[in-house]
Amino acid sequence: MTPPETGARGRPRTERFVFAAALCLCTLVFVALGIWQVQRRSWKLDLIARVDARIHAQAMAAPGPAEWPALNPANDEYRRVALQGRYLDAPETLTMAVTELGPGFWVLAPFRADAGFTVLVNRGFVPEDRRGPDERRKVAGEARVVGLLRPSEPGGGFLRANDAAAGRWYSRDVAAIAGAGSLGAVAPYFVDADATSEPGPLPQGGMTQVSFRNTHLVYALTWFCLALMSAGAVVFLLRGKADEGSSAA
Repeated sequence: MTPPETGARGRPRTERFVFAAALCLCTLVFVALGIWQVQRRSWKLDLIARVDARIHAQAMAAPGPAEWPALNPANDEYRRVALQGRYLDAPETLTMAVTELGPGFWVLAPFRADAGFTVLVNRGFVPEDRRGPDERRKVAGEARVVGLLRPSEPGGGFLRANDAAAGRWYSRDVAAIAGAGSLGAVAPYFVDADATSEPGPLPQGGMTQVSFRNTHLVYALTWFCLALMSAGAVVFLLRGKADEGSSAA
C-alpha cells in the first residue's frame, strides 16, 4: 500500500493546502478590519474636531419649538447656547451623577425663556451630603444661562430605571421629569449651565465632561499585525511545499 503524501512536517499535503487557504482568508479579513479601523479613526477625529468647535463657538439662542423636530445629536449635541428668562417657581429634580468631585447629583431646574418655551437647565453638581435645597444658591428674577445643549437621556442609568413615583432619577430624562413635575411641554433637550452662569459653590456648573474614546489606531495596528502574521504563516507553508518538491526532484 502506498503511504499518503506528506509535507515537510508529516502533514498530508491536502491538509496543508486547506490550512494555507484558511490563513489567506484570515489575512484578507484582518486587512479589511484594519482598514475599517483606520476609517473609524478618521471619522472619530472629525467628530472630535466638530464638537470642539461647537463648544468654543459663540453662544447662539437656544432652539425654539419651530426647530425642535429637526434636532439630532449628531449635529446639535454640545452646541453652545444661551437662554434669557427666569427659573420657574417649581421643585428642582436631582439625578444621580458621578463626577471628578465624587458621587452626587445633577440639579435640574425648569427655566422659562423669554422666547416663550420651557427648558430644563442642569444647574450643576451637588455632593450627596449637600443635596438639600437650602444648600443651593438661589436665583430670583431675570437670569441669563449659557451652556451646552444635551439630548434627553430616556429610561435611566445602567441596570437602573428611573422611578418617578419614588423620586429616584438615574438619567436626565427630559420628558419623564417634565411629566412628573407637571411642567407641560418642554424642549426635547436640556442645557448644561457653564461655570459663568452657575459659579457655585453649589450647585457647581461647568462640569460637563466632553471626551470620546479613540483607540482605533491601536485596533488598526492589532489587525494589521495579525494580517502580517497570517501572511507569514502562508509563506512558511508554501516554502515548505516548494522545498519538498525540490527534494523529491
